[in-house]
Amino acid sequence: MAMDSSTTFDRAGVRNYALVTLAYWGFTITDGALRMLVLLYFHTLGYTPFEVAMLFLFYEIFGIITNFLGGWIGARLGVKLTLYGGIALQIVALLLLTPVNESWAIALAVPYVMFAQAISGIAKDLTKMSSKSAIRLVIPQEAQSALFKWVAILTGSKNALKGVGFFLGGLLLSMFGYVSALVIMAVGLSIVLLSSRWLPSGMGKIKTKIKFRQLFSKSPEINILSAARFFLFGARDVWFVVGLPIFLYSVLGWSFQQVGGFLAIWVIGYGLVQSLAPTLLKRFGSGRPPEAKTIRFWTGVLVAIPGAIALALQMGLPAAQTIIIGLMVFGIVFAFNSAVHSYLVLAYTEDDKVSLNVGFYYMANSGGRLAGTVLSGLIFQLYGLVGCLWVSSVCVLLAELVTLKLPNPQVANVTTEQ
Repeated sequence: MAMDSSTTFDRAGVRNYALVTLAYWGFTITDGALRMLVLLYFHTLGYTPFEVAMLFLFYEIFGIITNFLGGWIGARLGVKLTLYGGIALQIVALLLLTPVNESWAIALAVPYVMFAQAISGIAKDLTKMSSKSAIRLVIPQEAQSALFKWVAILTGSKNALKGVGFFLGGLLLSMFGYVSALVIMAVGLSIVLLSSRWLPSGMGKIKTKIKFRQLFSKSPEINILSAARFFLFGARDVWFVVGLPIFLYSVLGWSFQQVGGFLAIWVIGYGLVQSLAPTLLKRFGSGRPPEAKTIRFWTGVLVAIPGAIALALQMGLPAAQTIIIGLMVFGIVFAFNSAVHSYLVLAYTEDDKVSLNVGFYYMANSGGRLAGTVLSGLIFQLYGLVGCLWVSSVCVLLAELVTLKLPNPQVANVTTEQ
């Protein structure tokens, strides 16, 4: 069914959605490429899995801080400033990483890279929080099905392009080397930064003064959903961020291009499924926007998948085929989880609190990523990929238990027009 633009976008809304999406896309490609570039480059320099994980520690920690304060900044100054400020900071982070090479001692390189990654973490979560908040502001409160659709498109396309970034990171490292790859990405983001002139500066501002205690969400729905998000993304990153790429490279003997290409294909497919989630749920479900039972169902399905992959590896089944098939199933189910999550946080949020609630919610997301990243390096070093997978199953189970108390969104005049 065609989307009724009268109930969703006006002309300015279409322009603003396009500007926000294009900026987010540009950032996302470099974010995925940078992660793959750093991971593979420093692994080849002889860093252990745990040391590689530590390089991303500040990326996640400062992501938590940024989401906590970014909502407040966005509410006071507008999401345009936080969106393009994030892109500018990513350019700084890329350039800061260029001097690091094999001659640097680990004792010097690790804290320096952690500092640069901290700036990248701030950039990532400023950009993400701003993009998600901006979409909520250009779609009316009553158009919930349209909101689900366009949030899913933004988030799904972001994840697909992050997969392109994974492939690009491995490709640039192979073709141009570490330093040239960083400079190429910085130049590309500088071009994206030029589009900032066309986005209105007042988006997301609120007129009333925000007190510090308002930074902590008082909504039970947002708090429950945030806790579930923490465990859900911890479950993904505990095996995906460090353990899986190093397993593919060092255990299965894959090349940089093969590791980057495989993870790229996975993330692109994951993003496409996420983008199609509203259409698929409408066709095979009730036709209404997601409710609390929707997220409980998809989280429940996800619980068994990492454990099944771990069992298959322990039974001695072919590792490459097991990983490929298992990751495909995991990605499809995780994509539905993520799409419904991204919709619900906005469905539970009022217009004047959107950046505050989105910032709080993605603070929990960053917390889960932080826990998953650290555990990915540590558990992989101690127990291998199988250990990471079992920890992943436990995390998904905790996310499922948290959502048992989640109520349905209370939305008046819901339309199913898409």
